[in-house]
Amino acid sequence: QVQLVESGGGLVQAGDSLRLSCTVSGPTDFVGWFRQAPGKEREFVGRISGSTGSTLYTDSVKGRFTISRENARNTVYLEMNDLKIEDTAVYYCAAIGQGDGQYLYWGQGTQVTVSS
Repeated sequence: QVQLVESGGGLVQAGDSLRLSCTVSGPTDFVGWFRQAPGKEREFVGRISGSTGSTLYTDSVKGRFTISRENARNTVYLEMNDLKIEDTAVYYCAAIGQGDGQYLYWGQGTQVTVSS
């Protein structure tokens, strides 16, 4: 019922900004962003509510990253500012479908590489 596709990753320098996009098909309660660096566990970045638009962020990105959605509500963005080398990871968007209560749907991931 839900499909997600991420885009916008690339190579940037420390201190730069980058915006990732997640195109969402199907009804969702939440759309979240996660990231995974090589050899590390998947990390929750933040999420946006499909019903209220409220956002929540993990402490490590709070103040630098912003999750938003376009008016049509079919695209969710992750705006990343003041990128650091440690932000390098594959970034995934994921969705909690309506009534599911858990992240069951995942995009394919997009690589973000931050260099000095």
